[in-house]
Amino acid sequence: MTRPPAPVRKPRPALRSVLRRAHFGVALLAVVLAGLTLTIAGFVVLHVYASNNLQLIATSMSYTVEAAVVFDDRGAAEEAVALIASPEEVAEATILDPQGRVLVYWQRPPGGSFEALEQRMADLVFPGPVLAPISHDGAEIGVVRLRGSAVGLLRFLGLGVAVVLACLGLSTVGALYLSRSLQSGIVGPLQTLADVAHAVRRDRAFGRRVPPAAIAELNQLGDDFNALLAELESWQDHLQRENASLAHQASHDSLTGLPNRAVFEDRLDRAIRDAGRDGGQVAVLFLDSDRFKDTNDRLGHAAGDAVLVDIADRLRARLRPGDLVARLGGDEFAVMLAPLQEAAEALRIADDILDGMAKPIRLPDGETVAASLSIGVALFPDHARDSTNLIQIADSAMYLAKRLQPGSRRLAGDDDPGRPDVESRIA
Repeated sequence: MTRPPAPVRKPRPALRSVLRRAHFGVALLAVVLAGLTLTIAGFVVLHVYASNNLQLIATSMSYTVEAAVVFDDRGAAEEAVALIASPEEVAEATILDPQGRVLVYWQRPPGGSFEALEQRMADLVFPGPVLAPISHDGAEIGVVRLRGSAVGLLRFLGLGVAVVLACLGLSTVGALYLSRSLQSGIVGPLQTLADVAHAVRRDRAFGRRVPPAAIAELNQLGDDFNALLAELESWQDHLQRENASLAHQASHDSLTGLPNRAVFEDRLDRAIRDAGRDGGQVAVLFLDSDRFKDTNDRLGHAAGDAVLVDIADRLRARLRPGDLVARLGGDEFAVMLAPLQEAAEALRIADDILDGMAKPIRLPDGETVAASLSIGVALFPDHARDSTNLIQIADSAMYLAKRLQPGSRRLAGDDDPGRPDVESRIA
């Protein structure tokens, strides 16, 4: 039975894009509402203004044509109506007698291709005709009826729409600018915080810190995060020190601070591989204290420890920078000489070590004891080709030196150290 494929997860949107869409929506809604409000308010104001203006024109026209209506002078009435209505926003002007008969009718000439639009605009602004009575000696002798024209209103409306659109455009630009500024103020610090968190998780960069933010809450968040990073950095340093200490303890002798047998054998293996590749030589010196047990039993373990520490210090002082000395256990030490040009160089160093032991060792209580070393020397590749055998052969040479003459050194393979040919060959 085949399992249905796992649903594909859509990538989550970034905070910047979410805020951008939200701010743009809010800004767009605010601009649209503002535009609608301005449009409605402008239309109401325009309607009231146009209606009042048309009423004033009708009233003015009633006074002007009064005499012409009284004397039934239609020509004069038509001339007066045309004179007043032409420059004003009047589409039709009608003079009626008390019986409703038309005495004068005036109509504005057609306005061209926008006439239909003008008529619709006039119907919106002027829903009905404006009436003004014509009175003479307190009696009503006629009525002025006017219908408004939208010619000037269209120009005014076009200018108003252009101004409103310009204001809305500026408002939109300003809203977007403020939105982006707000986004930068919020998203910028959060993005920096996320970058630092990623660096800490990926690279363990606990030394990174979040810079201050302009917004109080984000700045407090950054401060808390920095405090957490400081604690983590402190813990990391502590763990590194602990690990380094444990690693040192695992690879070094706690008393003398010298490397232990495991480190010595590992370094010796690498030196033998390098020497085998390059055609060089490696020497191992196996060292053992001659009177350590007597000193330890007679003066105590503290004195014995002091002797071992002093021997370790003297060995360090007699070796070359690239050589290695280790404590193998008890009073046994081992020295690796690499690289080595000739066997005589190993023997010279062994002699130098023996010379360095001539001075008595001062104990913590002020007493001094004499100490000496017996040294066995083995060479790669002359005596062995691996580290284990090389150490064993040097150890055997050391026991032979201790048995024959304590405090001396012996090269592996030399059965009779007193033979002149051997001594000359070693030198």
